[in-house]
Amino acid sequence: MDRRHFCRSLLGAGLAAALPRPSRAAPETMQVDTHAHVFKRGLKLADNRRYAPDHDATIPDYLAMLDRNGMTHGVLIQPSFLGTDNAYLCEALRAAPERLRGIAVVRPETGRDALAELARDGVVGIRLNLIGQPDPAFGTDLWRRHLAHVAALGWQVEVHAEARRLPDLLPPLIEAGLPVVVDHFGRPDPRLGVEDPGFRSLLGYGAGGRVFVKLSAAYRNGAGEAAARTADRAAEQLRGAFDAHHLLWGSDWPHTQFEGAVNPADALRALAAWVPDPAACRIVLGESAARLFKFRTRA
Repeated sequence: MDRRHFCRSLLGAGLAAALPRPSRAAPETMQVDTHAHVFKRGLKLADNRRYAPDHDATIPDYLAMLDRNGMTHGVLIQPSFLGTDNAYLCEALRAAPERLRGIAVVRPETGRDALAELARDGVVGIRLNLIGQPDPAFGTDLWRRHLAHVAALGWQVEVHAEARRLPDLLPPLIEAGLPVVVDHFGRPDPRLGVEDPGFRSLLGYGAGGRVFVKLSAAYRNGAGEAAARTADRAAEQLRGAFDAHHLLWGSDWPHTQFEGAVNPADALRALAAWVPDPAACRIVLGESAARLFKFRTRA
């Protein structure tokens, strides 16, 4: 083991010792929160950020939240305001490798060795957070090579973009042989809700088996009761188009920009309404996420 990896191992071991242990009342079956973020003040922020938090959402805080809500595992998503510096994300993954997986944000120039390093830390995919950003030039040699590297690792691509853009974004990713995860109900236009043509096109991918949709963060698709109604209608239509193995649930903890308006317990209660069949709900929370995010299932 070289000096760099030895020091990283010591750091991860020391942090892990300070983290809360899973609750003894943890459920017997796997329950996965597939969408959350960790960060703290003082980290270097991206120059083109849309938002900068004024509080901490630390690794111990997140694991404690999972325990309070009976969640066995979690997936950490690199937040947009940290750009492509995935260091804190990877620190979290090394601290709790059995419980956590990560989705990183990287530049398309990132080479195979750097991606493999992220994989060793527990990263299982990349995120394209395209809100406020142009569509990637998927047809270029740079992007074709990048997506080939991602596919070779068996990773996924998570897409966060407005629904109207999905008809252009999804086909090249699917053609590259990648599982694609669409964030937050597909982000339909709040004015159109489920009548958004981009959302209607998303429903058409349910039969292909390559696209997954997160039932998460309804509050990012409108305001108040209108957002809740859109989520209820979207969930019903997504259940009709996608089987339970291609739907996921995420808390969106710590609900950046909506910190005072929602909590993970509310998000879990909402899932029971979005997926009312208990057997299907167990798949969404367990089997679906375990397979996609490479968690070891219990014997």
